[in-house]
Amino acid sequence: MNYVNLIKMANQIAAFFEAMPNREQAVKDVAAHIQNNWEPRMRVALFKYVSEQGDGELSPLVREALPLLK
Repeated sequence: MNYVNLIKMANQIAAFFEAMPNREQAVKDVAAHIQNNWEPRMRVALFKYVSEQGDGELSPLVREALPLLK
């Protein structure tokens, strides 16, 4: 799994929802988008990356959405 692409895609999703006026809803929408559109192995790879490398490369919105995906 190419982690660079996963991080890029997750951050692009967050950038789309960043403009929403309700941050709590934006976080939920980021999580829902990843849950509904990513294959399970992609989500597993994202969590593996975060556990091994940390979440420093993820946008704050993605970081907030991660607990909703577990």
